[in-house]
Amino acid sequence: MLEPNTKAPDFALPDKEGNLVHLSDFLGKKVVLYFYPKDNTPGCTRQACAFAAANEELEQAGAVVIGISKDSVVSHQKFAQKHGLPFVLLSDPELQAIQAYGVWQEKKLYGKVSMGVVRSTYLIDEQGMIEKVMPKVKPDTNAAEILKYLQENK
Repeated sequence: MLEPNTKAPDFALPDKEGNLVHLSDFLGKKVVLYFYPKDNTPGCTRQACAFAAANEELEQAGAVVIGISKDSVVSHQKFAQKHGLPFVLLSDPELQAIQAYGVWQEKKLYGKVSMGVVRSTYLIDEQGMIEKVMPKVKPDTNAAEILKYLQENK
């Protein structure tokens, strides 16, 4: 995982429409960059829906939300349509951003060890510096924790 007060690695990844999005496109705004394992799984759906519910307040706090997983553009499109997700979802099947941000890690489930995306969130400031790192976040409280932090640190 990357540390606060370091430059956030830039990336160029396709969104759910196939358009290339760069982190640097958002300079001048705070970015809530959250990494999640897989579209349409219970935890990831709860997390995405929580960010969708908080999206307007996050925007009022000057932040944009970007979700990244290794799912395809088509998968993101269906996921966003199904759940009415108003924010950017980026597809990273080559693990470009996922590895750059240190969230591709060994995971254990029922005694089985595998590599995967550890649910994590970064808050990036207006100058592209990492302001806050939230490793191993809980899907149900992640959006509220970020919103609270933004409101308390205006």
